[in-house]
Amino acid sequence: MTPFEIIALRQTLKFVFLAVGLIATLIYAVFFCHRPPSRAKTIVKAIPMPAFAAAAWISFGHPAVTIALLLSAVGDIALSRDGERPFLIGLIAFATAHVAFIIHFWTIGAGPLDAPWYLIAAIALFALSTERWLIPFTGDMRWPVRIYVVLIALMGLTALGLPTMPLATIGAFAFLASDTILSLQLFRMSDTSRLQRPASVALWLLYAGGQFLILAGSGWATPLF
Repeated sequence: MTPFEIIALRQTLKFVFLAVGLIATLIYAVFFCHRPPSRAKTIVKAIPMPAFAAAAWISFGHPAVTIALLLSAVGDIALSRDGERPFLIGLIAFATAHVAFIIHFWTIGAGPLDAPWYLIAAIALFALSTERWLIPFTGDMRWPVRIYVVLIALMGLTALGLPTMPLATIGAFAFLASDTILSLQLFRMSDTSRLQRPASVALWLLYAGGQFLILAGSGWATPLF
C-alpha cells in the first residue's frame, strides 16, 4: 500500500470505530443501563470506550486520551457489577483516567488561571459542597471518594483552559455531571427510587457523550468537527 492509501485506511477505520462506539452507546442506553447486572450488560457496556480508544490510536490521536479511554473501559466493566470491590476497582480506574485527562488538558491548554474567576469558584464550591451532601453518606469509602472529588474538580479546572476546544470542555463537564449523578445513585438514592431508571439513562448518556466530545474536541491535533 502507498502512504496515501495507508492514511486513507486509517481515517476510514477511525470513523468505523467511532460509529461502533456510538452505536453501542445507544444500545446500552436503550436496553441495558437500567437493568440488573448480567454478562450481556457487561459486554455491551465494555464496547464504547475501547472503540473510541481504537479510533484515537489508529489515527495518531493523543496518547493520554487513548490511555484515559482504556482506563474508563476498565471502570465501566467494574461498575457493571455489584459489590464494594468492583466499585473500588472502578473508582481507581476512573480516578486514573481523570489524571490522564488532567495531564492532557494541562499540556494542550492555557491553564485554568486564564478562565473567568467565577467559573473557578463554582468548581471549587461544588467540590467543597460534597462534604455536606455526599461524604457523610459514603461510610468506609469516605477518603477514596474525597480523592475522587478532588480529581474531577481538577479535571474541570484544567478543561476551563481549553478556550479553543469547546467540545472538549463541554465533554469534561458532561463527565463531571455523570459522576455527580452516579454519586447520588450510589449513596443517596434508594434502590427502589423511581428516579433510578432516568438517572441511569442520564448518567450513561452524559458519561459516554462526554467522553466522545473530549475525544472529538481534543483527541487529535485538529478537532473532529
